[in-house]
Parts: sequence; structure tokens; C-alpha cells
Amino acid sequence: MDSATSNQNALAGTADNGLKIVIVGGFGAGKTTMVRSVSEIRPLNTEETMTQAGAAVDNLDGVQAKTATTVAFDFGRISIDERTILYLFGAPGQERFWFLWDRLFSGTLGAVVLVDTRRLADSWYAIDRLEHHGTPFIVACNDFGGPVHSLEQLREALDLSPEIPLIDCDARDRTSSKYVLITLLQHLHALSTASSGSSPSTATSAREPSTT
Repeated sequence: MDSATSNQNALAGTADNGLKIVIVGGFGAGKTTMVRSVSEIRPLNTEETMTQAGAAVDNLDGVQAKTATTVAFDFGRISIDERTILYLFGAPGQERFWFLWDRLFSGTLGAVVLVDTRRLADSWYAIDRLEHHGTPFIVACNDFGGPVHSLEQLREALDLSPEIPLIDCDARDRTSSKYVLITLLQHLHALSTASSGSSPSTATSAREPSTT
């Protein structure tokens, strides 16, 4: 189990607003990779080497090259500004660890559903659980070089409502992963604005995280 901390990016003393974001999705969709690519600190990972025993219960179709898997959750951090911090939690994707999800969703501001377009059916449970909890979310399609589908086709296949943002991403790329988080924050802001009846032109928009 890899658990490490770093003093290189110490939390600012002015930080007093912590926001919890959860990244969910199917087994091997790239959740750990996204947390690693975007976190400003060395993330905490709970990855363990996959064994033959695990292969007997986990669906490895399309991810046969995968050698390690998350067994609890991933954790990272990214600063929005001097006061606001995003805490990122990556949920394990295997069905045998789904019982952890409800606890991870507790206190969550919003979520990213990370989709492997080669294994769309693996995303249905994540979407269903988020809708069950009433947790706002966006969907990001991770690029694995599989079959090319239009976003309209993917929206239909995932049965997503028109108001739920659906975007492409590369979880390995920091800029792409930051854009996913920005899209989620903008979606949450839009939902908050709509529920409060505020004018979007006078409300504060989501800003890009300040880390480089």
C-alpha cells in the first residue's frame, strides 16, 4: 500500500473552505491516474498488486494489462485559491468494493463519473448511485484509444439527462484533468445559481485552480 506525504506544497494557513469531490467509475477507468495527474501533493494511494484470486472475481475484459488496483480509495488535493481547497477522493471500481461508495459520497459536493468507452456498462452503477444520493455529477470519457463515438451517442448510451455535462478527457494529462474539475465546478455553480434564482452575470464563476 502506497501512502506518502509531501511538504513541498503545504496547505496555506488561510485555507478555510474545503470541498470534497469524488471520482467514480468502472474498474480500470483511470480514477487513480486522474487523482495522480492533478493533485498538487503526492497523493495517497491504496493500490495493491492484482493476483490470480482477484482475476477470478473481477471482470478484466479490456484491461488485461492492469497489474494493480485500488482497494480503498485514492486521495489528493488541489487549491482553487488561498482559501478554497478541493479534496479529491478516487473510489475503487470493482463491484466487491462498491459497499465503500455510500460512505465516500457522504459530504460530497459533487462527483466525476470517469468512463471507459470500451466498457460503457461499467459506468451505469456509478450513475445510478449518484442519482440515488442526489449528488450532482458530470461525466468525463477517458481516452483509451477505443472505438470512436460522438458525445451524442455516448449520452444516449448512458441515458444522461441533457443538463448533465459530458466531456472528453485524458486522465494522464494534468491540463485535461484540471479541465474536468473546472467543468464540474461550473456545473455546481450553475445548479446553485438556478436554485437560488440569482443572475449568472452577478454570481462568482468557478475559477481555474491556481496550481501550475
